[in-house]
Amino acid sequence: MLFLFLIISYATTSFAQRTVGLLSYNINKTFPGYNLIYPHNQPTVFLLNNCGEVVHSWPDEGIWRPGNTAYILENGYLVKTKRHNVFQNDPIWAGGGGAIVEIRDWNNNLVWQFEQNDATARLHHDIKVLPNGNIVMISWESKTESEAIQAGRNPALLPQGKLWPDYILEVNPTNNEMVWEWHAWDHLIQDFDPEKDNYGEVRNHPELIDLNWDTSDGHPDWMHVNAIDYNAELDQLLISVPTFHEVWVIDHSTTIEEAAGHTGGRGGRGGDLLYRWGNPQTYRNGTAADQKLFYPHHIHWVGPFLDASHPHYGKMAAFNNRVSAKFSTVNVFDPAFDQDTWSYPMQNGRWLPDFFDLSLTHPDTFQINSTGLSSVQLLPNGNVLICSGRWGYAFELTPEQEIVWEYRTPLSGGSSVLQGQELGIGTNATFKMDRYPLDYPAFIDKDMSSKGVLEQGAAPGFCERLTPATSVFQQDAFTFYPNPANHEVILEWKGNQETLLQIFNLSGQIKQEIRLAPGQRKLDITSWKPGVYFLRVLNGATAKLLIQP
Repeated sequence: MLFLFLIISYATTSFAQRTVGLLSYNINKTFPGYNLIYPHNQPTVFLLNNCGEVVHSWPDEGIWRPGNTAYILENGYLVKTKRHNVFQNDPIWAGGGGAIVEIRDWNNNLVWQFEQNDATARLHHDIKVLPNGNIVMISWESKTESEAIQAGRNPALLPQGKLWPDYILEVNPTNNEMVWEWHAWDHLIQDFDPEKDNYGEVRNHPELIDLNWDTSDGHPDWMHVNAIDYNAELDQLLISVPTFHEVWVIDHSTTIEEAAGHTGGRGGRGGDLLYRWGNPQTYRNGTAADQKLFYPHHIHWVGPFLDASHPHYGKMAAFNNRVSAKFSTVNVFDPAFDQDTWSYPMQNGRWLPDFFDLSLTHPDTFQINSTGLSSVQLLPNGNVLICSGRWGYAFELTPEQEIVWEYRTPLSGGSSVLQGQELGIGTNATFKMDRYPLDYPAFIDKDMSSKGVLEQGAAPGFCERLTPATSVFQQDAFTFYPNPANHEVILEWKGNQETLLQIFNLSGQIKQEIRLAPGQRKLDITSWKPGVYFLRVLNGATAKLLIQP
């Protein structure tokens, strides 16, 4: 028993020596869950527990790379994007380029695949799975020099003689039918050439896109849309347009024909922008002093896994990459949608708000200095999970600005690195990180035991989860029986709120985590190997032994 207690009490190796993987962890203040990452320069999607241990992965052949996102559905399926690692001869290519969207089951079997990558169009960056199972995707579409000039593009802004405006397509995976689409090309305005199409006063039409707004030195990748989200209640799409330093809202309630025009849909504007925010200079109604967003990423409506009582529920959140040459910020703002008029109110010709509701950075601002990639997630316990993508560095911040969890992707060029190795910027780039709750339906009856860590040279027992309990056999509100057990254990939690149950093996690896509600639940241990396991309940600071004979 003393030997077991010593194993359990061994807390961690010195975090001061750690450069990759889990860097710090305060189990009492983090939000319990599993973290999904899809690092650049390699083909595998990883699901990690908060200890930085891999609990599941979806590997792929070495010729593939992220394209750039992946999501876990409630049924346990993974929806991922990917591209070939060779792209030099592709007719359309820019950073964030993709090509393929796949659905794979929990066991990594291919369920469905869709590809778009040719001389006319190419998928890139992000996707969103709608409640009906359809998938909306971001794509570049190719326009020739003559098409762009006829539309009103300044020829001086076409040094490569082509343009790739973005469009959104919606595909039904059951039949591969493209059921809806929206093209930025259908919603242009320009005041450069009165003899060409789309001529008008830019300032008077903020709902349209100025064809000659350009911050990319004429690169064909004109808009570089890098994120897309969907609001089911409003039936609206939200996209991040970093080269415009804005976010846009599009009415998804339109038909394909209405989305190509200026009337129709629940908002009455067809496919014209219902809302745009971040940089009123794009429609000639502001100065640099009015700009709020700077090359943003991961724009989304705050809501997944949150209760409507959360103070920021329903607002918009983004990673604000280039606020300064020295640091980035995370921001939340309220677009003040008016359901009575079904519109986003404007004031003095600009959409609201005038200020952010929340602005966050890292206490050491350099740690959150990422010119691209990156993500932010507001968590149910009030914390915020932030991924600084260029550095492959993620951290969890409390409302009191305390860092309670840190993880640095331990890959360099896609290969595992040795613990203690320093990584340069971009070597472990990670597009985003998403944390899924322990009780997410996809994880029910799945093997969520530790499969080890991604880094090399990791000493066992390093995780701060193994903080010693006050008494190994303390009696409190958590009990289980029978013990020993072969097939099934009844877990009983008599506390007045949910708690986190962690199950460790004797090597200090987490075998499983369970969110316990007050009452009883069954735990199937049929597949467990014979041995001794250690059960710890967070709220009760309780540690108990379970024997599988």
